[in-house]
Amino acid sequence: MARVAIVTGGTRGIGEAISLALKEAGMTVAANYAGNEERARAFTEKTGIASYKWDVGDFDACQEGVAKVEAELGPVDIIVNNAGVTRDGTMSKMTRDMWEDVIRINLGGCFNMAKAAFGGMRERKWGRIVNIGSINGQAGQYGQVNYAAAKSGIHGFTKALAQEGARLGITVNAIAPGYIDTDMVAAVPSEVLEKIVARIPVGRLGQASEIARGVAFLCSEDAGFVTGSTLSINGGQHMY
Repeated sequence: MARVAIVTGGTRGIGEAISLALKEAGMTVAANYAGNEERARAFTEKTGIASYKWDVGDFDACQEGVAKVEAELGPVDIIVNNAGVTRDGTMSKMTRDMWEDVIRINLGGCFNMAKAAFGGMRERKWGRIVNIGSINGQAGQYGQVNYAAAKSGIHGFTKALAQEGARLGITVNAIAPGYIDTDMVAAVPSEVLEKIVARIPVGRLGQASEIARGVAFLCSEDAGFVTGSTLSINGGQHMY
């Protein structure tokens, strides 16, 4: 039986590419989304991948969402925590709500989803959790104290949970993308985008499919000896 994977924020951008890559790898995929029902419906019609709506920042909604996926598709062995939002602003302009939204969804969502699936993984002695961090969680970014804090927290969360899961057959890893050619990046003014690309040693933006291939490997049987790691896919922009 194919393993069941949930990809949060899985109907668009990097999440869509991850959902497709896992399906191509033979997994049964459930793509979570938060709000854009029209986009989710079009995604499901195009790909045949079931989409499920809930807010990953809501603990109870994650419990209910994972239970629904399991009832319809089978036990969930793979969680890809990709969902995230930005609420950018300098400290002088950032409100408490802007801070709370990003921490609740980007970082809190990782806890909520892992909590909902970890028990079943433990019982079955097999699991894969992949958390999508960011180059800005590694290096920081002007005007993103909330986003950088959340993404940096994801990297710490990954290392700590990996230690809990290791002897249970559960691996926990992170991927830290650099600047990827998604709708979000495409909305950046061209003159700003040129400066960003100029700082990337390979001389271009990344592709969502390049992130997805990294996720597919970490979710595979072949990655059983990889845990607690962060894979940086950023064109050499940040190395450490």
